Amino acid sequence: MTKEFLPYGRQSICDDDIAAVVDVLRSDWLTTGPAVERFEAGICGFTGAKYGVAVNSGTAALHAAMHAIGIGVGDEVIVPPMTFAATANCVLYQGGTPVFADVEPDTLLIDPGAVEVAITPRTKAIIGVDYAGQPCDWEALRGIAAKHGLALVADACHALGAQYKGRKVGTLADISAFSFHPVKHITTGEGGMCLTDNETLAVRMRAFRGHGISSTAAQREKAGGWFYEMTDLGYNYRISDIQCALGASQLKKLTRWIAKRNELAAIYDTAFTESVVRPLAKRSDVVHAYHLYIVRVAERDVAFKSLRESGIGANVHYVPVYLHPYYREHFGIKECPCPVAESVYKEILTLPLWPGMVEADVWRIVDKLKNIFD
Repeated sequence: MTKEFLPYGRQSICDDDIAAVVDVLRSDWLTTGPAVERFEAGICGFTGAKYGVAVNSGTAALHAAMHAIGIGVGDEVIVPPMTFAATANCVLYQGGTPVFADVEPDTLLIDPGAVEVAITPRTKAIIGVDYAGQPCDWEALRGIAAKHGLALVADACHALGAQYKGRKVGTLADISAFSFHPVKHITTGEGGMCLTDNETLAVRMRAFRGHGISSTAAQREKAGGWFYEMTDLGYNYRISDIQCALGASQLKKLTRWIAKRNELAAIYDTAFTESVVRPLAKRSDVVHAYHLYIVRVAERDVAFKSLRESGIGANVHYVPVYLHPYYREHFGIKECPCPVAESVYKEILTLPLWPGMVEADVWRIVDKLKNIFD
């Protein structure tokens, strides 16, 4: 009998989530209505941020952040290579240039020392990525940004629920971007959000998500008016009330789900003690959100194939961004600007981790890996 396939990540949808969505379907507002504002307020309440701007994807959140801080043609933004392509693409959308700074070999988080070296007179911002759910060294990044007068943006799409030195992710940068894709900690199907404590940035991002128009339909309805103005060039990055109702329902379970992810990760950690399978290091001053559980192994591709053949949905996160064909062709990167990222990329393997898993699932994966290498 074939065992159930274990994906590397999966959404958890309960009856209360379905009921929340149905309630919106029966309401007057399906988009740009009160459920959006409630979801924004819920995420702000959870993280401690002052302003939330919900959008239709994590990519849209990153793009809105680049617009809000004024990235344009000729500007450089420092990003890590070990991330999803959207982290660098959002800079390109604004006409800027992503500059890649290498990562630390034990955590794969952006290396503050490499960031410092990458700064030029054209540098305008730094994007730190909370890779796999572990916060960057935000204290060091904040110091660099302040020293050089740069904006600081958190790609926190992996890290909802994480903490750094007692502060929740979402409050550590000028703008923090989140994703609510189905494999993330909570889901809206597709969706994202920007958090900031800066009202001016929040206003710019709200307009940006709605074509650059100065008011929403809900605001005009409430005021009993019709007039609006397009004050900037924006996009249709709106998110629906249907999605936000799902997100708000999911948010109620986030703390429990983060605890479960940490419990499963601890089982992995213990099982791989003194093993050829090497988990990434965990900083002592963080609460890890464990969006991903990543290990380093020799002959990664052999392990990947064997796990997949056994019904275990291993994955790889990520190909260094500048190695993608688009970046090679358009930027002509031929040397090795980030040797740590390129070296570690050949070894990294993502193992299944999501709240619906049980301890037996983890041991099934551990046993299979040990069989491969023993």
